[in-house]
Amino acid sequence: MEDLVKAIQTTPIIDNHAHPLLIPSAQAKYPLLSITTEAHGDAMKATPSSLSHIRAVNQLSRVLNCPPTWHDVVQTIEVEKAKPNDAWSRRCFEGIETLLIDDGLDGKDEAFDYAWHDRLTRAKCKRIVRIEKVAEEIINECLKQPGASSEDMFLTFLSDFDNAIKDAVLDSEVVAFKSVICYRTGLNVPSQPPLPSEVKQSFLQILSNHRAEGGSHFKRLDGTLLNAFLVHATALIIRSSKTPHKKALQFHTGLGDNDITLTRSSPSHLQEFIRRYPEVPIVLLHASYPWTKEAGYLASVYENVYADIGEVFPFVSRQGQEAVVREILELCPSEKILWSTDGHWFPETYLLAVIQVREALEAVLSEYIRKKDLTVPQAVKIVQDILFNTSNNLYDLKLPLKPFAIASALDLSSPQHSDLNLLRSFLDEHPSTKFLRLQFLDYTATPRMRVIPIRHALSLLQTQSSLTTGILTASLGLLQNDTIIPEVNGTDEYRLQAIFSSIRRGPAKNYASVQGEFRGQDNSEVTLCPRSILRRTVQNSKAQGLEFLLGFEIEVVFMSPVSDFKPGYTANSSSKGHAWNSARSLQEKALLPMLEEIYDSLSSSGIYLEAWHPESCAGQYEFVLPALPPLEAVDTLLHARDIIATVAAGHSLRATLFPKPFPEEAGTASHAHISISSPNGEEKEVYESFYAGILDHLRAIIAFTYSNPESYARMLDSHWAGGRWVTWGSQNRETALRKIAGSHWEIKVLDGLANMYLAMASIIGAGTHGILAHQKLKWGDCMEDPAKLSWEERHRLGIREGLPKDLGEALTALAEDEILCGILGTEVVERYISVKRGEEELLTSMSEDVRRNWIIERY
Repeated sequence: MEDLVKAIQTTPIIDNHAHPLLIPSAQAKYPLLSITTEAHGDAMKATPSSLSHIRAVNQLSRVLNCPPTWHDVVQTIEVEKAKPNDAWSRRCFEGIETLLIDDGLDGKDEAFDYAWHDRLTRAKCKRIVRIEKVAEEIINECLKQPGASSEDMFLTFLSDFDNAIKDAVLDSEVVAFKSVICYRTGLNVPSQPPLPSEVKQSFLQILSNHRAEGGSHFKRLDGTLLNAFLVHATALIIRSSKTPHKKALQFHTGLGDNDITLTRSSPSHLQEFIRRYPEVPIVLLHASYPWTKEAGYLASVYENVYADIGEVFPFVSRQGQEAVVREILELCPSEKILWSTDGHWFPETYLLAVIQVREALEAVLSEYIRKKDLTVPQAVKIVQDILFNTSNNLYDLKLPLKPFAIASALDLSSPQHSDLNLLRSFLDEHPSTKFLRLQFLDYTATPRMRVIPIRHALSLLQTQSSLTTGILTASLGLLQNDTIIPEVNGTDEYRLQAIFSSIRRGPAKNYASVQGEFRGQDNSEVTLCPRSILRRTVQNSKAQGLEFLLGFEIEVVFMSPVSDFKPGYTANSSSKGHAWNSARSLQEKALLPMLEEIYDSLSSSGIYLEAWHPESCAGQYEFVLPALPPLEAVDTLLHARDIIATVAAGHSLRATLFPKPFPEEAGTASHAHISISSPNGEEKEVYESFYAGILDHLRAIIAFTYSNPESYARMLDSHWAGGRWVTWGSQNRETALRKIAGSHWEIKVLDGLANMYLAMASIIGAGTHGILAHQKLKWGDCMEDPAKLSWEERHRLGIREGLPKDLGEALTALAEDEILCGILGTEVVERYISVKRGEEELLTSMSEDVRRNWIIERY
C-alpha cells in the first residue's frame, strides 16, 4: 500500500469550496467550538460530547503536542497564533494547492479578502460568487435611493444583477457561482423560470416588507419567487455565455445549521432543474449529507452534475466520513467527485478536514484493494481525481499536479509523519497490541527482528519522523550461525527503519509485525538492503509504465520432533494416508483445528487465503495468498509464514520450508504467480518480451530462487517441480515458467529458502530489461515434459540450456551475467555471492542428517 499512502499524503488538494478566515479583531466574537458542528447558540453546549469534537481534540492535541483536553488545545492554539508570519495558519493549510472561496458569508468586513489567502496556498486563490449576496447588495443599494420609484428599482435590480453575473462570467478571478437557495426556499426549485410579472411582484413585496419593518439595511433575500429567479437567471447566463469554458453553479445541499429545512435539502429536488440546463455544470456541495447516495446517483447519470464530499470533514464521525466515501463511490465515477473543506473563520477547520479526509480515503481504498476491487494504481487515480483532477478540470484552473514534498514537522498526515499516523490508526483497530516486531530478511533468508514495546514506539514517533533502531552493518554479511563472512567486519551500524505501510497483527497474541528497510546514519538508502532493492526495482519498472501483481503459494510441511531426547524431525503421526488434495488429509482431528486456527489467525491479520489444501508430501499443505503489488506481496508472504509457524509451534509441530524433507516424496516449493497489471500488460508483445528477459537470465536468477545447496535436491525432472531446463510451457508444470493465461505466468523454480525480496527483484528486473530490449520469446511453447523429449525436439523448441546443477554453478552464472549484475548492482551481487559461498562452506562441513535437521530448525 506504500504508493497509495504516499499519494494520499502528497497529492495537492484543490479545495473547491471554502470561506475566508476571520481577521484577528473579529475572532473573539465567534466560538472556536464551532469548528466541528453546525450547532449555534445553546445547542452548541452539548458539542464537547460529540464524536466529531472528541476526535478533533485528540488530533489537534497530537499536532500541538499538548494534553488531549479542549482547554489545553485552546490555550496552545493561542500560543501558536501569536507566532509571526501567520505560522499557525500556514501550518493548517499545508497540502492545499489553492482555495476557491465563497466570500458571501455574513460579516464580510470581519474576514480577510479572498486574495489574502494566497499567502497560505501554493497557487493563487479564486472566487466563488454567491448569487444571493449579489442580489441582496443590489437591493440594498436600491433602497439607498429614496427618490426612485419601485418600478425603477425593479428595472435597476434586473439590469444590475444581469450585469454582475455577466461580468463574473468574464472575470478570470471568478471560477464558479453558488446558490444558497437551500436555506431560502429549499431545493425544490420550479422547473420553469418565474414569469416577469411574478418576479416583479415578489420584488415589490420585498421592498414593502422591508419598509414596513423599518430596517435601514437589507440583509437577506428569503422565501420568495425571487430566489428561484436568481438561480434560473444565473443558469441562463452561464448557458448562453460565449466563453469556451462554462463556469459551474454550486448548490448548498444537505448538511446545514438549523436555518435550513432539512426535508427540502436533498439534491433529488434539483432533478428537473438539472435536466433543464444540461450545458451548465452543477456542483452538489457538502456530500448532500445525509443524502449522499442521491448526490452520487445524480452525478453518475447526468453529465453536467458533480458531487462534492466536503463539510462532513470534520463535522461527522470517522465512521460517518468513511460511509460517505463508500456511498459516493457506490455509483459515482471518481472523475465526477471533488472535495472541499468548507473551511471558514478558523484555520483549524482546514487542518482537521485535510487530516480526516486522508484517513478516510486510506481506510476505504485500502479495504477495496485488499478485497481486490481495486489495484493500487486505480486507487491512486481515485485519490488524485477527488483531491485534484476533478476540480482542476471543472474549474479550468490549468494547474499542474505536482505532489507536495515533506510538510511541517508537526504534520501528522504528511509523508514525514505518516508513520505515527499509520501506527495510531492500527492501534485504534487493535488496541491490545503491546509489542512491535521490527523485522528484516538477511542474505541467507533468515528472518531477524527487534521487539519494541508499543509504548516506546509511540514515544519515539512523537519526537522523530520515523521509527528506527541501530543494527550492525555486519547483519547483511551474517551466516545462519551468526558467523560474519570475511568481507565484512563488526564496526559501524545501519538504522533499521520501520515501514509502517507493512504493519500487520501477529504472529502471536499482543504482537504486531512491521518490515524494515536499512538506512544510513544520514537517512540515505542502503544499497545492500534487500527490501530497498525490490522497491527500487519496482520503481524503475514503474518509470517504464510497468506494474505487476504477485501471488505466492506457501508450501509447508508439518513435522514432529523425533523425541525430547534425540534431535531431529520426522513425519507427524497425523500424516498417515496423506496425499495430494485428499479428503483423508483433512479428516485428522489433530490437524484440522490447527489448520482452521491458521486460517483464522491469517484473517485477523488481514491476510485472506484464496484456498488451502493438502499437497503430496507427508504432512505437506499449500496455502494460496491473494495477488498483490510486489512489495506488499513479499511482506505478506513473510508475515503469513510467521503466523503459520507460530500456530504450528503451539500444536507442538514444526512448520518447515525445507525443499526436500523426505527424499522419496515431493519437494516443497514457494511458487509465485506474476502478471503485468499495467494497461499494456496483456499485449502479447509486452508480456512475451518480459518472460523472454527472465528466461534469458534464468540461469543467474536461479542463484536467488534456489539459494541453498539443499534447494537442488528438489530440482528433478518429471516431478511437477519445474524441471531442469530453461524453457516455458502453457499449463506445463514440468517447465520453469508455466504460462497460465495472457501475462499471468507461474514461476516454478522457487523455494522457501530464498530471500524473496532479492528473488523477485532479479525476476522483475530481468523481465523489465527484456521489454526495454524488445527481446523475442525464442523458446517455443513446450507442451510436453522436456526431459522426455529427444535432443532434436528440444532443439526445435529452443531448449538448449539446462539449469545450474548446484548452488556453486548458479553463483558462477550470476557472477558472469553482466546485465543482471547491472540491474541489481555489482555491490549487491558481490555481497550475495560472498554470503552464499560462506553458507555453502558451512553446510557442506556437516553430515547429511545434521545438515537436514539444522536447516529444518531454521526454515
